[in-house]
Amino acid sequence: MNKAIIGKKLGMTQVFLADGTMVPVTVIQAGPCTVTQKKTVARDGYEALQLGFETVAERKLTKPQLGHLKKSGVVVKHLHEFKLDNCDLDVGATIECDIFAEGDYVDITGITKGHGFTGVIKRWNQHRLKETHGVGPVHREVGSMGPISSPSRVMPGKNLPGHYGVEQVTILNLSVVKVDKELGVILVKGAVPGAKNSIVYVRNAVKK
Repeated sequence: MNKAIIGKKLGMTQVFLADGTMVPVTVIQAGPCTVTQKKTVARDGYEALQLGFETVAERKLTKPQLGHLKKSGVVVKHLHEFKLDNCDLDVGATIECDIFAEGDYVDITGITKGHGFTGVIKRWNQHRLKETHGVGPVHREVGSMGPISSPSRVMPGKNLPGHYGVEQVTILNLSVVKVDKELGVILVKGAVPGAKNSIVYVRNAVKK
């Protein structure tokens, strides 16, 4: 069975393995999640589970949201759908962090940190212009946009200044270092996209 869970990135720390190796890890509060909807091939054309995470007051949700969650018996803030094959869980079932085990490989999806409006050096890792005479008055601009006569326009796809960050990124093949069911957290080796307390989606690695 494929495995998946919704979590919250709490931050980073480090742990020591049995051989004394220090490993940087990201701490993720994984679950508990409740199955709020189950999609089937017969009714929806594909198999999937919709999970809910983090309980919230009813007054903070709309009537359509409350009606959708009525069948599962929970009131949650975050919903996400995972395409899981051969899943035997039903609506109302609970998924906790121990669905994963030490040594598993996972793919984690999150929204990266926002950096606002940035130039091409920070956004696209371009070089600065030369610090010689005749280059100024600025040295961090885009530079040449292309020939003047032909095509006489900026071609699509040109790396330009703009909004940097706040995009969905998936990191593949991160190894699970430790699972603590008592605290409800998963320790994953390496960095995970997103700021502290941001929502992340954890599922078993698809390419491992």
